[in-house]
Amino acid sequence: MGEAISEMLKAFRIEGKFYETDLVNSWERVMGKPIATRTSKIYIKDKKLFVHISSAPLKHELNMSRDKILVMLTKELGQPIVNEVIIK
Repeated sequence: MGEAISEMLKAFRIEGKFYETDLVNSWERVMGKPIATRTSKIYIKDKKLFVHISSAPLKHELNMSRDKILVMLTKELGQPIVNEVIIK
């Protein structure tokens, strides 16, 4: 069943968008509720994940951990979806 869905996504050329949406939806699961509640906006553009954070100290802390966030997201989804994480 999973293989059939994967083939369908490839056939309709929406596989990339599907995985991008999955990444955005898994933000809370990967980063935790405290960070997710302070996230005001999250989106992907040109293989870059943009995350808008409402707390300045948290924003600074996440900026220092961008590479770790990228590894955690890749591990969660089983493949690299984005190449860079930008915290705003």
